[in-house]
Amino acid sequence: MSDPTRPFAAGPGGLKLALLGYGKMGQTIAQLAPARGFEVRLTLDIDTNAGGQAITRESLKAIDVAVDFTTPDAAVDNIRRVAELGVNLVVGTTGWHDRLEEVRSMIERSGVGMVYAANFSIGVQLFYRLARAAAKEFAPFKMYEPYLTEAHHRAKKDAPSGTALELKRQVQPLLGAREIPVASLRAGAIPGTHEFGFDSEADTVILRHTARSRQGFAEGALYAARWVVGKKGLFSFSDILEAK
Repeated sequence: MSDPTRPFAAGPGGLKLALLGYGKMGQTIAQLAPARGFEVRLTLDIDTNAGGQAITRESLKAIDVAVDFTTPDAAVDNIRRVAELGVNLVVGTTGWHDRLEEVRSMIERSGVGMVYAANFSIGVQLFYRLARAAAKEFAPFKMYEPYLTEAHHRAKKDAPSGTALELKRQVQPLLGAREIPVASLRAGAIPGTHEFGFDSEADTVILRHTARSRQGFAEGALYAARWVVGKKGLFSFSDILEAK
């Protein structure tokens, strides 16, 4: 895998980026983008893009990639509008993955490329791999009960987090009938902490990922944005990383 922290050779002016959602994640991406070979040409927030009204052929005419970090209720409509205009996407919004097949049809019908993830942190993607390996090792030992916990800032709308749900999706089949409980906490300004643990009467084993800031998520989103240029089809972020 190439180093996502190195500036991209994107040509004069860099790749042209549209940011759908300009909250804390959108602002972090905007700050990092120039050093990673991107030029932010368009930023839309909840006020300027109510109902997706600002996603037009005119506003996206010079855009190479659109990056969506909005809300679950807006994401699918944003995807449809952007895809119909022939612009490739990166989507980091969570809470809409139950409509994945609907989105897949939109992407295939429009002939664009899209990368999605519950979490664009490269560290989290590697955390998933470690969690799968741990689940395989603990599977034969029924005295260990698996569990998941996650904590985020008070403004995060979905609970459990998309990352926790994706982690459970990946490890649950490896543990058979042992249901994995998920506990969520929303408080303060916590960027994000996820734990996958196994507890027994004798001891506890814990895998933990703690985000120190949003930069890791922004790095991954920009890595995906660079990768998806010229691609067609629907891809998960893990697809990209595991192919390296």
